[in-house]
Amino acid sequence: MDDFSKEEYSLIGIHSTLEDYKLAYLLNKNLNTRFCKTKEDLEFIIEKKNASFSVYNYENLEYHIDWLLIANSYREENQTVSNQLLLTSETKTHLIPEKKKVDFFIKIYGEFENEFVLKTINKIKSIDNVITAYSIDKNTLKSKDFLIF
Repeated sequence: MDDFSKEEYSLIGIHSTLEDYKLAYLLNKNLNTRFCKTKEDLEFIIEKKNASFSVYNYENLEYHIDWLLIANSYREENQTVSNQLLLTSETKTHLIPEKKKVDFFIKIYGEFENEFVLKTINKIKSIDNVITAYSIDKNTLKSKDFLIF
C-alpha cells in the first residue's frame, strides 16, 4: 500500500454548483479532455454509512497523463413515517471531510510541469458556474488515502 501512496499526482479542488455530468461536459469542452463516467462509483463505508462518489476518468495516451474527476460529497435521502406523515431528510457524507467546501477534485497523475497545472486551474476558473478552483497540497490531507485507487 505504501508504494501506491507515494504515487506522484497533482490535486485540484473545485467549488461549483454544477452536477457532476455537467461539469465533466464543460471540462471536456474547455480543457480538450474526454472525461467519461466510470462503470463503478467509488464506494466506501464512512461513519457506518454506505457512500458512493461519482468518478469520471480520462486517459491522455499521447502524453501519458491520467485524469480523474471525483465528487467530494454523497447525498442520501432518508424517509421516515411519523404520525402518518412521510418525513424526508438528507444526509451528506464527504469523501475528504477536511475539505467539505470542495465539491469536486481533479486528480492528475503522470509527468508534467507545474505550469501545466496552473494553466489547467485558470481554464477551470473560466467555466460558468465554477466558483473557484485551486491546487491542493495532498500532504496536508488527513483523508488522502481515499484518493488512492
